[in-house]
Amino acid sequence: MKRYTSDEIKEFVPKPLFDEKIILGKNPFYPKISIVTPSFNQGQFLERTIISVLNQSYPNLEYIIVDGGSTDGSVEIIKKYEKYLTYWVSEKDTGQSEALNKGFARTTGHFIGWQNSDDIYLPGSFHKVAEIFKENPNVDIIFGNRLDVDEQDNIIGESRFTPFTVVGHWYEGMALSNQSTFWRKTLFLKVGMIDPQFHLAMDYEFFLRAGLRGAEFKRVPYFWGAIRRHEDAKTGNQASVAMKKGYEKECNIIDKLYGRKTYLNCPLKIYSFLRRILFYFLQADWDYIFKGLKRRIQMNFGKRKGSM
Repeated sequence: MKRYTSDEIKEFVPKPLFDEKIILGKNPFYPKISIVTPSFNQGQFLERTIISVLNQSYPNLEYIIVDGGSTDGSVEIIKKYEKYLTYWVSEKDTGQSEALNKGFARTTGHFIGWQNSDDIYLPGSFHKVAEIFKENPNVDIIFGNRLDVDEQDNIIGESRFTPFTVVGHWYEGMALSNQSTFWRKTLFLKVGMIDPQFHLAMDYEFFLRAGLRGAEFKRVPYFWGAIRRHEDAKTGNQASVAMKKGYEKECNIIDKLYGRKTYLNCPLKIYSFLRRILFYFLQADWDYIFKGLKRRIQMNFGKRKGSM
């Protein structure tokens, strides 16, 4: 499992490294990969997101950016890379979910990815994605691990995911991350697109719906993407309390929508947690187990302390 360093990421995303002929050539002998980036006033990070897509130097790339009418210079950044984009637009919308669906509706690729305008892909991801899909023709969704980076692209954390189950996704939390997940275009025919009524938990609902409708998931031990932690993100510190409440509210709506049995919450939470720990144990991820348990203890202690 390749573990990237902060220096490697900083070398990859600040400037274009791709071969223009490869990006513009659209080699049909490679399966087409379509990437959608929803964007709104993330000009500080948007260029690095775009570069992380183009620097994959993937020979059959379709890149779509749907901007919600940014006023912070994002449009100028998009125009800078316009020749490499299949489509882009900047207009007001109702939020990220609508932007994603606008983009997904225009995709024509075999495989689809969604990368937010402040997050990034890691080197070599697209070639590996295409290779694994080819080796697994019955798989609908493939997902890898994810890094956390700060505003300067320093690695500040990571998420190592376990094989997907609906129970684990429901009771232990997000079992995968859009930053490092790809799916076949045909998945939309099976499960539909993003539900526009959700603005915070739309990814949770989308992958839960896919699991409930029989989609085949495959987890791979590669780091394919990184989420950026910063103050202006939905998960930033200043917005974390309000966003967390909003996210939990949407998750409760989703759980009721799909009939989660509340009286089984406790035993299934325990089962899901132990299943995850067992997976890490079998993978010999000792450091990750220790860090995860330490973080949970600190979070629970902090909650009890705050309530005293």
